[in-house]
Amino acid sequence: MTEAPFRPFETHLDEAAALRLLRETTAGAEDGELFLERSRSEAIVLDDGRIRQASYDASQGFGLRAVLGEVAGYAHSTEISESALRRASETARLAVGDGGGVLAAAPTGTNLKLYGDADPMADATFPIKIETLREIDAYARALDRRVVQVSATISAGLQEVEILRPEGIRFTDVRPMARLNISVIVEENGRRESGGMGGGGRYGLARLLERDHWQGVAQEALRIALVNLSAEAAPAGTMDVALGAGWPGILLHEAVGHGLEGDFNRKKTSAFAGLLGQRVAAPGVTVLDDGTIPDRRGSISVDDEGTPSGRNVLIEDGILVGYMQDRQNARLMGVKPTGNGRRESFAHIPMPRMTNTYMLGGTADPEAIVAQVKDGIYAVGFGGGQVDITNGKFVFSCTEAYRVKNGKIGAPVKGATLIGDGATALRQIRAIGNDMKLDPGIGNCGKAGQWVPVGVGQPTLLIGGLTVGGSAA
Repeated sequence: MTEAPFRPFETHLDEAAALRLLRETTAGAEDGELFLERSRSEAIVLDDGRIRQASYDASQGFGLRAVLGEVAGYAHSTEISESALRRASETARLAVGDGGGVLAAAPTGTNLKLYGDADPMADATFPIKIETLREIDAYARALDRRVVQVSATISAGLQEVEILRPEGIRFTDVRPMARLNISVIVEENGRRESGGMGGGGRYGLARLLERDHWQGVAQEALRIALVNLSAEAAPAGTMDVALGAGWPGILLHEAVGHGLEGDFNRKKTSAFAGLLGQRVAAPGVTVLDDGTIPDRRGSISVDDEGTPSGRNVLIEDGILVGYMQDRQNARLMGVKPTGNGRRESFAHIPMPRMTNTYMLGGTADPEAIVAQVKDGIYAVGFGGGQVDITNGKFVFSCTEAYRVKNGKIGAPVKGATLIGDGATALRQIRAIGNDMKLDPGIGNCGKAGQWVPVGVGQPTLLIGGLTVGGSAA
């Protein structure tokens, strides 16, 4: 059953009264808004043949903000009412003090819709979801006798947003999300290894529950597990590394993307601060953040301040040409907002965040790129990683990687980590493949305690001189 649309100014607040309180809050400020949200989500987890979790969460509330210079006053509540809004106004107003600011121009808004607004949880009934999970379990076990455990998760959610500006302008967005993940554990001769695959986007569950789709996901999860089952200890040392297309773009996201967010550069805490117009990467390297790709996990029709999402070029042919901006940092840096003002929920203040961050493809054949590796590894899957924004230094663990010698892909390796820094890695890119692709829709990004969905992507790359951590003698 689909719930009635979120209409807070029809069911909870008088719009005229809310606007009056918002204007009182932002009097003498340079920016501010009333952000209202209703979110609903569900997740069903099957593990080892049993339903281990079936959850449903729902929340709603508002966040009220007033901004003056570098200071922002923010108050939020799960109670959407005039009395709660009045109390929040008294708190947020403290940041403005005696005022003196001039309200910045409002976002232009957009009529562009990058995704549907149907409830993804209504695509299938609960019994169908349960039956699909059981079919996935049986199918994965039948694929190979070495499969000893199967886990599968179906999740979906709907975020409904309404933004009221002091000028009286309203922006709305309805953001669906669906995802399917499958992982398997295989065992042979006492050795156990795992593999996982999944993905999704801003659409309903229906396409993820199609048999052809989930069977392909299960097959890929098994393939990765079997690769790891035969993996050898990874080598260690400084060597050339070929990165596969798609999900390995998570390294670009972490090691470079965060360093190109406006707040870090305004505060000069980024390794890329003050480098606009300068070469920061090898020729041919062009990096974009694009929130306008239909149905993608990181896409947003408008950001959480009402600014339309954009296709923003960050690095062009190796030259740094722009940063990702929310409204506050853009104003303080004297540039235009880029549609990257994002927040986890109404309980969080917006900040510059990535959407879908990727590198454009080049002209090289992917096989020819790997053939250039004389002694190194070919990494096509990544797990967790750590990055220091101030210097761009990163450490990433590989979930699927192979030894390469004299241009030939050899045995898979286990326990490989890639160590380096983003600025140096960008300059040491030696070849760019013609096979750019985006990840399957699995990215989440954390910053200052907030999590938002994102996308990544890249072509096959050859990077020289990365440090590879491993345990091989």
